[in-house]
Amino acid sequence: MQKYKILIDTDPGVDDAMAILMAHDRADVLGLSVAAGNVGLNYTVANALKLVDVIGAQTPVYAGCATPLVHAAADAAAVHGSDGFGDTGYTPSTRKAQSEHAALAILRASHEHAGKLVLVALAPLTNVALALKLDPSLPQRVAKFVVMGGAVTGRGNYGTVPAEFNIGFDPEAAHVVFSSWPHFTLVDWEATVRHGLDFERFEAMLDKGDARAQFYASITQKTRAWSRERGRPKLLIADALAMAVALEPDIVLREEERHVAVELDGRLTRGATVVDWENRLGERANARIVLDVDQSRFEALLASAVGAR
Repeated sequence: MQKYKILIDTDPGVDDAMAILMAHDRADVLGLSVAAGNVGLNYTVANALKLVDVIGAQTPVYAGCATPLVHAAADAAAVHGSDGFGDTGYTPSTRKAQSEHAALAILRASHEHAGKLVLVALAPLTNVALALKLDPSLPQRVAKFVVMGGAVTGRGNYGTVPAEFNIGFDPEAAHVVFSSWPHFTLVDWEATVRHGLDFERFEAMLDKGDARAQFYASITQKTRAWSRERGRPKLLIADALAMAVALEPDIVLREEERHVAVELDGRLTRGATVVDWENRLGERANARIVLDVDQSRFEALLASAVGAR
């Protein structure tokens, strides 16, 4: 099994939490660079620090951008809880975030691990966009860049009709990243919907796990109830799917190489990821769009991450 050097840009969030557990189970995690998104920055940083405790790791946490680049945006506290971790009232970590800003930590890691770094973006792309503005040569030093974001045929989950949360929360940041990064892997919301998890089977998996599973069960209780109340047939954990692709690239069964851009101005479409499916614009493909993965392997990664092997 290859051990990747991974830096995770994140906004924990219960789906981020599972992805972070997965990464620590299978890779060398260099750090967590944290942005506001699912909830405010004070909560996302506290949640990242708590996860490091639960895992029993020494992973450094870097606080980053507290707001989108340009416009204010609504968070996802209704789904994740006002604290992002289901309002469980967990005992906070005694650890502190590093003094280095998340964007600077991304740049430093890209120099220290040039050509070997895997950057996995699970949050709105504010930190990554800022890093790119500080140093446009960043992509040259990153071996692989995986983004959880977008809705490639316009069936989003945030704001305007076609927008997905991570992109819709900070479209300007996504525009900076998508227009500057030569090539990245995109795991979108629609792929997440296709790869939902059976509630009963997922909960049985948590019952078999260790302390990580117990913690994850507690912080996701509100999210699971929210999903069931809205008639969702399965549990959706977007960031975990993106992490599965980052950890095991050959898990992908179906993909497309296309040009993807971000709509900034549309009254009904702001935050949409616009995919040139028919190559009408003649732009080079900048994204490997993941359409389907091996579901059994995905679920095996989840089980391993919570000690339910």
